[in-house]
Parts: sequence; structure tokens; C-alpha cells
Amino acid sequence: MAESKLRNLSTDFAVKVIKICENIKGHYSLTNQLERSGTSIGANIHEANYAQSKNDFISKLQIALKECYETEYWLELFVKSELLNRDTAKDIYNQCGTIRKILISSINTAKQNNN
Repeated sequence: MAESKLRNLSTDFAVKVIKICENIKGHYSLTNQLERSGTSIGANIHEANYAQSKNDFISKLQIALKECYETEYWLELFVKSELLNRDTAKDIYNQCGTIRKILISSINTAKQNNN
């Protein structure tokens, strides 16, 4: 059930990232980076569900976690450079943080169960 929740959260998050990027004009290279990292989170979570082994599963979740951290960086940069409204960023940043926390917990649980 938690994995399904994580998949749904990450998909909804990716959609919001795409919509935010659509509204930022003139900064294609930056929006591309945000879009790539923000959508990669869900892609790696989805891929983890089809992992070939427990180690592969953990590896995919760790990649998703790294993408989460990268996405947080891009969101912070967009706010500091005033390309993104702080209120808009706060909501999506909080969503990213929720996904990050669930990923950390899932990775830790998977590692414990793998031993």
C-alpha cells in the first residue's frame, strides 16, 4: 500500500513540475533540468516495482532519492532567481520533501529486510 501511495504522490508531483515548467518562459535549459529531475523521481519509483532483485529495488529507490534532492536544488534556485513565486514553490517543495521522507524510510526498510 505504501508503494502505491509513493507511486501516486510521485506521479502527481511530476505533473505539477511539468505545469510549473510550462509557465516559465525563456529559461529552457533550467526548466529542462527541473523537468528531468522532477519526473525522474516517479520513473525510478515505478521501475523499482519491476526490479530484478532486492538490491536492484534499493538501487532504483536510491536513484529516485538523489533525483529528489536535485529537484529541491532546482526549486530553490528558481525561487532565488525569482523565476518561481515563493508560495508556489513552497507547496511543491513540501511535496518533494514528503516523497523524500517516504523514500528514505522505504530504503531503510528494504535494507533491513535484505539483511
